[in-house]
Amino acid sequence: MQWFSCVPGLRTPLAFVVVNDHAEPDFMIYGDDIEAGLLSLEDRLEEAIAAHDAVLIGSNTLLGERERPLTRRARELALAAGKHVLFDPNVRVRRWQDQREAVRVVSEVLDGATLLKVNRLEARLLTGEADPAIAAERLVDMGAAVVAVTLGPDGALLRGAVSAEAPAVRADAVDTTGAGDVVTGVLIAALATNGYSAGAAARALPAAVAAAARATEGWGAIDALPDEIALS
Repeated sequence: MQWFSCVPGLRTPLAFVVVNDHAEPDFMIYGDDIEAGLLSLEDRLEEAIAAHDAVLIGSNTLLGERERPLTRRARELALAAGKHVLFDPNVRVRRWQDQREAVRVVSEVLDGATLLKVNRLEARLLTGEADPAIAAERLVDMGAAVVAVTLGPDGALLRGAVSAEAPAVRADAVDTTGAGDVVTGVLIAALATNGYSAGAAARALPAAVAAAARATEGWGAIDALPDEIALS
């Protein structure tokens, strides 16, 4: 908790999640989004980056005029220091005023990423390619070292420094909220515990898909996660 602090004058964000009959979530966010969490690091950003091996960013902190420069600065500091940048855009187009702006901003910061994790729709949005494998290769061309594309009921694939595919795992899904975050988390854990070797991500891909499937069987991504996940 050392990197969090109270920022006077900002409203604590609150997110409401509505899940439809297909277990797909929709989000309504009140308050000042996640701006407060990032602004609390404004004066200690260099210290925070220096204290860690990697930084994980997403597009939710690229939306606003105040947090966007800080996110870009965190990325620049990490790359300059030889740290790993991990990018899970999590693009929610409805939150952006212009879809083209979302594509532009996300595309500008994926260069140099050790891992870029996108879903099928995001891959198509960023590249214009309908085929996920071709889209992943295009994202590699744009500067990401390893690109993971989650495919929902079709599993997931990796392209870039390593290529791999993992079939889907059957799930009795009630809520898919956070399933993509589970994939990201498992892959990052595998990378972090194996010297950020791309091969570690490939080996962990089936476990990531399986963990995501289990996560959809409860309300919220934490509910149904297994106690142990093999990462090597």
